[in-house]
Amino acid sequence: MTDLIGGQIQVLWASLPAALEYVRAGTLRGLAVTSAARSEVPPDVPAVGEFVPGYEASAWFGLGAPKNTPKEVIQKLNSEINAILTDQKIKTKLADLGCSPLALSPAEFGKLLSEDIVKWGKVIRAANIKPE
Repeated sequence: MTDLIGGQIQVLWASLPAALEYVRAGTLRGLAVTSAARSEVPPDVPAVGEFVPGYEASAWFGLGAPKNTPKEVIQKLNSEINAILTDQKIKTKLADLGCSPLALSPAEFGKLLSEDIVKWGKVIRAANIKPE
């Protein structure tokens, strides 16, 4: 980010929360977001998918627990976290940061993980990426 602002590089793929304040201040110009659709914040920045149909590369954050964690504990954590994510003050703050919370069940989160593993596995194989 420092190199972009300082003119050392011309383009940077950065998370929306990391770049948003610079875009709002006019220090940086947002070219596109990589989510499937435009972000609510800033709404005038297009999605890459508007130019490259089907393009989507979203970052997300989730919480995990050890494999043998009792189901009751997982359900309690999930319930409490989802309650927080539906709180209007939290939703407003996250939206202001350019984040869109997903209040998922453990099964839905597992599905998201599985889908991303398949998706990015295809990308890794197609690009012939090897661990170093």
